[in-house]
Amino acid sequence: MPPQTIEITTDDGMCPAHVFQPVGTGPWPGVLFYMDGIGIRPALFEMGEKLASAGYYVLLPDLFYRGGPYEPVDAKKVFSDPDMRAALMKKLSALVSIERIMRDTRAFLAHLASQSQVKPGKIGVTGYCMGGRMALAAAGHFPDRVAAAAAYHPANLANDAPDSPHLLAPKIQSALYIAAAMEDPSFPDEQKQRLDQVLTAAGVTFQLETFPCRHGWVPSDTPVHDPAGAERHWQTLFSLFERTLR
Repeated sequence: MPPQTIEITTDDGMCPAHVFQPVGTGPWPGVLFYMDGIGIRPALFEMGEKLASAGYYVLLPDLFYRGGPYEPVDAKKVFSDPDMRAALMKKLSALVSIERIMRDTRAFLAHLASQSQVKPGKIGVTGYCMGGRMALAAAGHFPDRVAAAAAYHPANLANDAPDSPHLLAPKIQSALYIAAAMEDPSFPDEQKQRLDQVLTAAGVTFQLETFPCRHGWVPSDTPVHDPAGAERHWQTLFSLFERTLR
């Protein structure tokens, strides 16, 4: 089924979002899909469609909506041009603090709960790059709504910031799957160790592993896209959701 573009009212305005549904009759388990830092573009639509084809109602919100409309960014240029990447991050980083996106997430969850095509109960969450950070934050902020959360090539899950997601470990009740990228300065070994320790201490059900792939390997339009790694990502994500949402 072709994706549907909607607007969701948040505390801060109108957030464009894209809905992907399976063919057939629901209701389907709901999935909240947090985008990466490059923004909404066809490569993410491909991923939303693949999730929907596996039997999930998928909501992909545009987390950059506070900055107004923007043209799709060329992922290859973002990866290859450090100046362009730095300018993009400077422009957009203020738009996507955890505080702001969790405030938005209340509205995203309300939308999912209001849809007759969404199975009642808890949902799944998946996120990429900065979206992986948001996925873990959502698991901690909304434990009564999130059954499973996945983070792929995530950034800064256990840094020294006061809003670092690892600090939410005692509140997390969902199953977690975290797939780090190799040699990733945004999620180095010391952060992985810190995250592992706090999740273990909190009794969270989780798996944390490092893929032999570069940061950004999942979306098909990045220069570091790894087809084998992307396929394994789908296998792990579908396995997580099958166990927790069906």
